[in-house]
Amino acid sequence: CWEVRKRNSSEWCRFVRSNPDCRLEGGFLDYLQGVFCVFPPRLLPLAVTLYALWLLYLFIILGVTAEKFFCPNLSAISTNLKLSHNVAVFSLTSHLHGVTFLAFGNGAPDVFSAVVAFSDPRTAGLAIGAVFGAGVFVTTVVAGGIALVKPFTAASRPFLRDVIFYMVAVFLTFMVLYFGRITLGEALGYLGLYIFYVFTVVLCTWIHRRQRQEEPTSPRPWEPEMPTDAEEPESSGTNSGDYGEEYRPLLPSEETSLRILTTTLSPLDYRKWRRKPWYWRLFKVFRVPVELMLLLTVPVVDPDKDDLNWKRPLNCLHILTSPLFCILTLKSGTYGLYQIQGIFPVWGLVTLVGSVLAIIIFLTTSNVEPPKYHCVFAFLGFLASAMWINAAATELVNILRTLGVIFQLSNTVLGLTLLAWGNSIGDTFSDLTMARQGYPRMAFSACFGGIIFNILVGVGLGCLLQMTSSQLVVKLEPDSLLVWILAGALGLSLVFSFVSVPAQCFQLGKAYGICLILYYLAFLCLALLTEFRVIHLSAL
Repeated sequence: CWEVRKRNSSEWCRFVRSNPDCRLEGGFLDYLQGVFCVFPPRLLPLAVTLYALWLLYLFIILGVTAEKFFCPNLSAISTNLKLSHNVAVFSLTSHLHGVTFLAFGNGAPDVFSAVVAFSDPRTAGLAIGAVFGAGVFVTTVVAGGIALVKPFTAASRPFLRDVIFYMVAVFLTFMVLYFGRITLGEALGYLGLYIFYVFTVVLCTWIHRRQRQEEPTSPRPWEPEMPTDAEEPESSGTNSGDYGEEYRPLLPSEETSLRILTTTLSPLDYRKWRRKPWYWRLFKVFRVPVELMLLLTVPVVDPDKDDLNWKRPLNCLHILTSPLFCILTLKSGTYGLYQIQGIFPVWGLVTLVGSVLAIIIFLTTSNVEPPKYHCVFAFLGFLASAMWINAAATELVNILRTLGVIFQLSNTVLGLTLLAWGNSIGDTFSDLTMARQGYPRMAFSACFGGIIFNILVGVGLGCLLQMTSSQLVVKLEPDSLLVWILAGALGLSLVFSFVSVPAQCFQLGKAYGICLILYYLAFLCLALLTEFRVIHLSAL
């Protein structure tokens, strides 16, 4: 499809429509036909600008969905499955932050993007570039930024454990790329290695705590396990009607269903809006539409609230909207538009069944007390938010492939830059904020815990889902020298940290941070020079 830019502009549309390689898999919009058929050639810069803005908005959708809907429901599920006192609680400590359920929530955009990219051999380079690119970015820029913001002493055993596991994962991926294929056993090995990693973390933490309990108590520096945010958590919309003590009425009164519905559907907290600066308000304006759509289609269960975030009218509406949204986004609406016996569409059946269930639940429940089966809404919200992330990831991969065709860029360089930066920007700000608040060890641990999940589950699950009973091998052939530079740069950055951090007695300061950031800038220059053929294989 890259040949389209080499042809006369009058032939662009015909070439895109007749070339099978220009067909985008999945998604609701055909970006290639849009830029080459809808927009005239002279307006190509306008089309690229609109696509770039839509790309940024897709990253906002991914971030909002994962933060405010996917992670809370995942936490509620872990509580309902009685995991809060063994596995899930460990993800709240500094050693296990980003390892179990929290890693699953934070890494959801990365994993879904990798799964979508692996679904088409033409975009597999995006997944490879994003997985390796995010790894290089997090282990250099983010880790270095933490050391610059707040010099600290790293936890020796957790650091060595995480780096060793990550180096093993990178080596496995390097070997898979070298042989150009991944088998069923190797894909399962990725997932098995992550399970073994989680088991190792849990076992090491348990042994460490036993040793501390057996030791005689002595004064020692203490660091709380969870940071206190500099500001109150932003309302997700579902609890925007909650007020402080001074705003509550003196006499308790039950709100009407209409009042509850209008309050919970408001993604704005007006008291908070007045206190925030202009740039926060501007960013919030862009987030409001997607937050409102998410509120309408994704229920959220909050175990920390007395009513578990039970909003009777809205939750009854979710019984209709959540399944309907899931069926209309699955395979880009293919299943939802399918007609049963050629007469009745599937979406009509889902609407009918959902409406009946919503009416029954509304008539048999109250606004005050949640029903005993309220935990089911957490699973429904988890599924609906996962479909949101999957739909946004599909559009994201398609638009990146389109930009690659327009600018004649490989999928690998798009993955290691735009896709890796977009998926990592949220974790970057959260880790740096955590370090600035005085918790650099926790932030540094999160750097490695999250990317181990991304590479093992992203590659393993992404390839596993593409295998069929007749095809148990997925081809992953590197398309350029850039893939090997990317893999080598990630491995070299890990070796550098593995050697230099113990050499400094695990005391990380500004010199270490500056070295990591300079390393990333050098890598980025080398990658771009390779992409633009300034450096090529024959010159090496």
